Amino acid sequence: MVSATIPDRVPVTVLTGYLGAGKTTLLNRILTHEHGKKVALIINEFGEVGIDNQLVIDADEEIFEMNNGCICCTVRGDLIRIINSLMRRRDKFDHLVIETTGLADPAPVIQTFFMDEEVQSQTHLDAVVTVVDARHIWQHWEADEAQEQIAFADVILLNKVDLVTPAELDELEQRIRKMNAMAKLYRTRNAEVEMDVLLGVGAFDLKRALAIDPNFLGEDTHEHDQTVSSVAIVETGAVNGQRLNEWLGVLLQTQGPNIFRMKGILNIEGEDHRYVFQGVHMLLDGSRDRTWKPTDSRTNQLVFIGRNLNEAQLKDDFRRCLV
Repeated sequence: MVSATIPDRVPVTVLTGYLGAGKTTLLNRILTHEHGKKVALIINEFGEVGIDNQLVIDADEEIFEMNNGCICCTVRGDLIRIINSLMRRRDKFDHLVIETTGLADPAPVIQTFFMDEEVQSQTHLDAVVTVVDARHIWQHWEADEAQEQIAFADVILLNKVDLVTPAELDELEQRIRKMNAMAKLYRTRNAEVEMDVLLGVGAFDLKRALAIDPNFLGEDTHEHDQTVSSVAIVETGAVNGQRLNEWLGVLLQTQGPNIFRMKGILNIEGEDHRYVFQGVHMLLDGSRDRTWKPTDSRTNQLVFIGRNLNEAQLKDDFRRCLV
């Protein structure tokens, strides 16, 4: 389960959001903003996305340069192939942004960074950013794709906040928090946001995600009609690695399709380093992180986001992995 950390891997931001949420506005901001990064952008089909034509030097190729130094390419075929093509121009960029279609479940794109060894050796998932249309999301709330885009997110932009009342915004934020307790939320107009909350976020940064009110995920907060939810587990003590692997193996086999995202920092028995992991559905990737500091409490912190999760069962099963 442990994989070596490769320092020169390119950070990848996956950008998702329902149709009309404001992804194209955000893409144009990324491409024109003076953020000091050379960005490569992968979009599903150039003709469908309203990237400002003035930014484009030559759109005849599948991969082309923008006049601000960014690289842009379209996925007409296979995502893995296009990433490998881009990596031949590795010196041209230092961050990769992938935009998914508005009706897409983002899981297959995210899974690419767990499944393909060559892609995994050259890139790492920095963050999944979801743009939510604060005005119209209620019309799509029951759509699986809309819920999955929220559930998979590390960063959520609640966009078009000028078109709703503060009370409506608060209600929406509460609903989203119950589905995804670990995402960082930003309220935006016209997708205006600082680039440092989008690029170079670090998907393993769980500090804010796990700084959750312990009662936040209590039984009284669950809405019975809502099948997508978050479960946070915080336990001190050392984890038996073999028991952990066996539990995760069974968990992924039996509930993998229902687990959208999982992340964690673990204190493995006999290890001086923190162990960090994240998973998407039935795929899991983990590695040794920094050494534990003398002041660290060596607390295990895990977050699961998915459909029909049994919170009590997950907590009991994890406790059985403790030494």
